[in-house]
Amino acid sequence: MAHYAFLDKNNIVTQVITGRDEGDGDTDWEQWYGDFHGQVCKRTSYNTTGNTHKSGGTPYRGNYAGIGYTYRADIDAFVPPQPFPSWTLDANVVWQPPVAVPSDGNMYNWNEDSQSWEVISGT
Repeated sequence: MAHYAFLDKNNIVTQVITGRDEGDGDTDWEQWYGDFHGQVCKRTSYNTTGNTHKSGGTPYRGNYAGIGYTYRADIDAFVPPQPFPSWTLDANVVWQPPVAVPSDGNMYNWNEDSQSWEVISGT
């Protein structure tokens, strides 16, 4: 079972479906689904997150596509929406804050105005 993402004219994912496996017949399923749906279609891997395959296989297109993600042809990857303007995309297609989250066991929220992590009260 394979998964496919449909893209709008700005390469934003509008829908993700379950479809036919790539080796199923002689059909190019990306092309077939794209033509049928009237949008560009790209295969995505349910097992890929942060450019790592959950089962140890080969990661595929950076991340499993989600609605609102952007497909970037220059890196052949699905990129989640940028959480804050100051965050940057790393080589594993994961948004990173300018300051690492503390690892002291507390839960934190990012404060974009102060460019710092703030403890969530009650943790």
